[in-house]
Amino acid sequence: MRILCLALSITLLAGCTSGPRIDDRYTAIGQNSRVQYIVLHYTSTDLPRSLRLLTGEEVSSHYLIGDAPPTIYRLVDENRRAWHVGDSQWQGRTWLNGTSIGIELVNQGYYEGPAGRYWQPYAPAQIDALIELLEDIVRRHQLPPGSILGHSDVAPQRKVDPGPLFPWKRLADAGLLPWPDAQAVAQQQALFAKSLPTVAWFQQQLQRQGYRVPEHGELDEATRNVLAAFQMKYRQARYDGEPDAETAALLMVLGGPAR
Repeated sequence: MRILCLALSITLLAGCTSGPRIDDRYTAIGQNSRVQYIVLHYTSTDLPRSLRLLTGEEVSSHYLIGDAPPTIYRLVDENRRAWHVGDSQWQGRTWLNGTSIGIELVNQGYYEGPAGRYWQPYAPAQIDALIELLEDIVRRHQLPPGSILGHSDVAPQRKVDPGPLFPWKRLADAGLLPWPDAQAVAQQQALFAKSLPTVAWFQQQLQRQGYRVPEHGELDEATRNVLAAFQMKYRQARYDGEPDAETAALLMVLGGPAR
């Protein structure tokens, strides 16, 4: 009898601690993934220190991809928020930790040398692993083109990663993001060389892309930083933040959703 009472008590306690009973027979059509973006970073350090930093209390990322060998580490479940992007904005959405997946690539970033700033190239096998991971994430979350961003896109006033040596074109060739047609860019560049648009035009076009940019029509430091972030992605040979005919042509050809 005592054993029966004990078993009954355990059963009742288990029922009390299991939470409410949920009926899952119905599913709403009107829904989508909480994930709207994927944000790419470099770690600025080697693999051992990257793992220590990203598994600590202050900063984290959903995935970390090593460089040699290019192992993919899952550090945070995709259903949970990682602390990888901080103060950020894209397409009017702010503080993107809650709506993005963060991927860190082991890469030293840059250092200042006698000849200027030196950037570390990315290992081809590391980018192969990244593309495979991105294809899987994009498929599972049904993300539209343009959802893969750099940290420098969403925080251009304070971040430059993944840097000017990140091979965005390889991602475009894999069908993961839009890329401007070279012939169309050349045609537009010839037109803009005759008459360059105003700074206000550049600000409007950058905003259409998704960037947070001033709208006052002045070429201030904040606007230059956003221009440099755009150029670092689509015109990596020169990312000086200067509004010029080629940058205008790239913006025109890429277009962007009106908001």
